[in-house]
Amino acid sequence: MTLMQKFLGASAALALTAGAAAADPAILFDLGGKFDKSFNESAYNGAERWATETGGSYAEVEIQSDAQREQAIRRFAESGANPIVMAGFSWATPLGEVAADYPDTKFTIIDMVVDAPNVRSVVFNEHEGSYLVGMMAAMASESDTVSFIGGMDIPLIRKFACGYAQGAKAANPDVTIIANMTGTTPAAWNDPVKGSELTLAQISQGSDVVFAAAGGTGVGVLQTAADNDILSIGVDANQNYLHPGQVLTSMLKRVDNAVYDAFTAGTDLETGFNVMGVANEGVGYALDEFNAELVGEEMKAAVDAAAAEMAAGNLMVHDYTSDESCPALDF
Repeated sequence: MTLMQKFLGASAALALTAGAAAADPAILFDLGGKFDKSFNESAYNGAERWATETGGSYAEVEIQSDAQREQAIRRFAESGANPIVMAGFSWATPLGEVAADYPDTKFTIIDMVVDAPNVRSVVFNEHEGSYLVGMMAAMASESDTVSFIGGMDIPLIRKFACGYAQGAKAANPDVTIIANMTGTTPAAWNDPVKGSELTLAQISQGSDVVFAAAGGTGVGVLQTAADNDILSIGVDANQNYLHPGQVLTSMLKRVDNAVYDAFTAGTDLETGFNVMGVANEGVGYALDEFNAELVGEEMKAAVDAAAAEMAAGNLMVHDYTSDESCPALDF
């Protein structure tokens, strides 16, 4: 095997080679892998939707450590892949170092801003979608105690938690909200055992609805919630199917749309700052056959009304990252 094949894996290397002349797009997944049933998988679904609809091909790689990030970006850029999409804020530093070296390559980074003329920075109003599912959590709770489990303790995940707490308080001013983070390193995204332990601790404190914004760690949260007969809330991708009748909803963060849109634009990708929120269907909540019995008409009407107010600019949800404070939750 060549060095490139060892690094990328045979299928990714073949896709990269095939795309060199045709300027096929490429996607670089974050730690946790493309089948994490959450953030990365949503990105993968967007790439696959584009490939299915167009018959096109794309290159991809799943890194195994942070040390591989810059090398991965450079290898794709040198191969001719265009545009190159990076899923996750941790790509920001290496992309900031690399982008100027490939001025004719268009890049998209999801969840962080990189100020470069050939980069599209896609960020989400996670606080808006989290507010909606927070309302649902408080309305569904019988104990008046709901909880949140984040992955890595960073402002972005506190943004989820703060929006969730605001929505819960809006639906029930007397609700108690418990919040825990899994860790302070990237390992926090892929620790379902720790997610399970935190869920059990929150259940012991009275929580009967738990929202996980923790990547692969959330799989352990949802499993433990189902095992202990409480409700859970998924994140990023629609995770309702994982435990039918036990997942109240999922906070949809349309990472798939961000990838799909970038791939569709191709080399004509418009760069700059791009915000996806409730108003442009960038975030929302999932309703399907797996949770329909859990979401009554009153709950749906209340949440849809709140979403409409957000879209109209009449309901402003505080963004933790704007000032690193939260009016509804102490960290």
